[in-house]
Amino acid sequence: MNMCVAVPGKIIEINGDFAKVNIMNNITQVNIKLVSTKVGDYVLVHAGVVIEVMKKDMAEEIILMFSELQEDADEDARASKR
Repeated sequence: MNMCVAVPGKIIEINGDFAKVNIMNNITQVNIKLVSTKVGDYVLVHAGVVIEVMKKDMAEEIILMFSELQEDADEDARASKR
């Protein structure tokens, strides 16, 4: 089953209708035309589009959950190679 997930990130640069967003240390360009935002804002990104400006604490909580899920997946991958 395929699933699309919206992920939080922090805007680091804006150029017109596009912004560079740091999503878990990956820099990606996204469209910001649907929202009013500024550099330093935390945003929710889905399919290359910012769909919401988020509060910092909520964004950080979700980022932590994604990090924990990645750690679990990495552990599972290491265990299956043994």
